[in-house]
Amino acid sequence: MIREISRAIRVSLVLWILTAILYPAVILTVGLLPPLQYKANGSIITNWQGQIVGSALIGQPFTSDKYFWSRPSTTNYSSFTKEEFNPTKPENITQRTGTSGASNLAPSNPDLIKRIEPEINRLKQAGIPPTADLIYTSGSSLDSHISVESAKAQITRVAKVRSLNPNQLEILVTKNTDDRFLGIFGEPGVNVLKLNLALDNIPVAR
Repeated sequence: MIREISRAIRVSLVLWILTAILYPAVILTVGLLPPLQYKANGSIITNWQGQIVGSALIGQPFTSDKYFWSRPSTTNYSSFTKEEFNPTKPENITQRTGTSGASNLAPSNPDLIKRIEPEINRLKQAGIPPTADLIYTSGSSLDSHISVESAKAQITRVAKVRSLNPNQLEILVTKNTDDRFLGIFGEPGVNVLKLNLALDNIPVAR
């Protein structure tokens, strides 16, 4: 009995050292290596001034006509800390920190139909063919990408507002398109935040 208890204690100690100390230490060390630092630190994106504007992994709401619109979200979210959040600022009100998660509404649910109808009308008024990812939210509701089709459908609108050549925006969309994971999983997607940052770097014709 004593031998079994002693063995169980030793095994528990060894597993605790492996899983609670060595494994996290190895993962942390690997994450600090230059090639992996970007992803390990949250895939943070900065603008040309070096200011943090978001993460490549978390979507942001874009509703201005001069930007490519992002995918709808069931929650409001942001990187604001409690100290930075100011409820009197409109841009902060639309980005209150929230939690991720889908609405889980069935296609026949009246609440879903009620939510997507205004989106469809808004897209049609802007001359954008309604696509699934511009109408429906994703499983996490924090999707940072839209389909290539959805991005290209907005080129005419953005080009007109910014007085740009549509070909310039075609190039930007291509440059900010992420391929399938490992070349086989999923579909190519356009990172909206990266695309809009690149868009702001194009001089506007006057």
